[in-house]
Amino acid sequence: MPVVTLYFDRLKKILGRSVPKNKIVETLPFIGLDIEEETKDHVNVEYSPNRPDYSTDYGIVTGLQGLLGIKLGMPVLKIKNGKNVIKSDSSVSKIRPFVTAIEARNGKLDDETIRQIITMQEDLHNGLGRRRKKASIGIHDLEKIKFPLYYKTVNKNHSFVPLEADSVMTVSEILEKTETGKKYHHILDGYKQVPIILDSDENTVSLPPIINSKLTQMNTKTRNLLVEVTATDKNTAEGVLAVIANILQTAGFQLFSVKITGKNNATPTLQSRNLNLDPMLVQKTLGIEMTNPLIVQSLRKSRLDAKIKGKKIVCTIPRYRTDIFGEMDLVEEVALGYGIQNLTPTMPASFSAGERNHITKTLETIRSVMIGLGYTEVMNFELTSKESLYDKTSRDSTKMISVADSKSQEHIILRDMLIPEMMEVLSRNIHESYPQKIFEIGTVFEKGSQIQEIMHMACLSAHKDVNFTEIKSVLQSLFKTSFDLSCKTVTQKEPMFVEGRTGKIMVSGKEVGTIGEISPKISDNFKLRTPVSGFEIKLSGLLSA
Repeated sequence: MPVVTLYFDRLKKILGRSVPKNKIVETLPFIGLDIEEETKDHVNVEYSPNRPDYSTDYGIVTGLQGLLGIKLGMPVLKIKNGKNVIKSDSSVSKIRPFVTAIEARNGKLDDETIRQIITMQEDLHNGLGRRRKKASIGIHDLEKIKFPLYYKTVNKNHSFVPLEADSVMTVSEILEKTETGKKYHHILDGYKQVPIILDSDENTVSLPPIINSKLTQMNTKTRNLLVEVTATDKNTAEGVLAVIANILQTAGFQLFSVKITGKNNATPTLQSRNLNLDPMLVQKTLGIEMTNPLIVQSLRKSRLDAKIKGKKIVCTIPRYRTDIFGEMDLVEEVALGYGIQNLTPTMPASFSAGERNHITKTLETIRSVMIGLGYTEVMNFELTSKESLYDKTSRDSTKMISVADSKSQEHIILRDMLIPEMMEVLSRNIHESYPQKIFEIGTVFEKGSQIQEIMHMACLSAHKDVNFTEIKSVLQSLFKTSFDLSCKTVTQKEPMFVEGRTGKIMVSGKEVGTIGEISPKISDNFKLRTPVSGFEIKLSGLLSA
């Protein structure tokens, strides 16, 4: 996990109050930080990537202030109206369509603050930015930039002096020769044009998501900053910007908006949002009786705003808290504000001995059988993308189950089948030797009057000689050994499989799955050049038998 170095002298200064060193160290774990190393002068702490606001000592101080009672409630971003503009050109829409920005003025930077900001930048790149593919950040000396800025595309012959160099380099040279270019060039591979940010004098400000221009590099004399974020997802771009804006405001900078124009882009508001919390859920989950005022106080100590409204508590969540999705996240904040150390464990009223149930034993048998047949188990996310689940497999998407407010386009659909994501596993391993044989046991979702969770099992075999006969023998061995049942296959048409070499799996007259040779067209969609056969069965009925 990412690590932040906290110097005690700096912490006391940022906290705004003299707090004993031992009190600070004692409190750090109760805001969710793990202490990695402690010395006389500093302490190194690990933070969870889902709390990017803890990527600097300024963000950590915000959390400490709440638990120590120094400041309560939500830190409010005070953003004044700025006059500067970034004009986004339509040419970036198919590469990296979104840009957002903010100015931070009248601040002071020392060497440690700059180090903290750069560390935060890279942590955000790796976390919310998904290693810069989803979002990337540029932080610049504002005084070296002439507005308006232009976010557009250029060819790879475009040249400027990048941050890591002392001489002019073309974009192609930057991608091929610089350390950062070599690491992230794959994000721009396949594009003849690349995104660029230019100022009104045609000076290059940034080559997102690769590198900034040396011209705008910040230093200890810098007093005014421009922070720009480019992304493939607008929500992620604004979430990243909100984290940085909150940290810079805590560091003493004044914030000013930057007007964003162009297709799909707009000036960011970075507004907070409200979420209702049921007090009964808090008491049931934490196992303690808490009055509504105490719950509100606990939320305020976690640096959220809250007020009682009827039987509910309305929580106000700052834009930078990208980790809060629903009520259960708020319950966790109540626990942190109340004090984990104040939750007293209790013994159950009765004791009983536990053992594995019938379903667990059967699943272990299935795993043992498949491993014995030479298959390797894989595990995929229950959330996937429409492209993987339906587009690449030519399957009907009319009963697709989408989730609301997903933070990632790769995890927006609840899967109703295991095989598509298993094909993605094979696709990511085309450089490995064959045969490749994999299986998965996992939950899928069916849409009816209500969404049902069903346990499935699937396997795929990929090598040059694989066929229907091989995969059917695996199926029969599985049923005989795991369930002491026989099965048969009945010919059917299925878009994923080769016609005439696919069928539905029948047990005691009931359909329990599908088997066949994967269509070459489908394999080609996953960039597979090796024949693939497989089957998928519904375990739920078999496990309860």
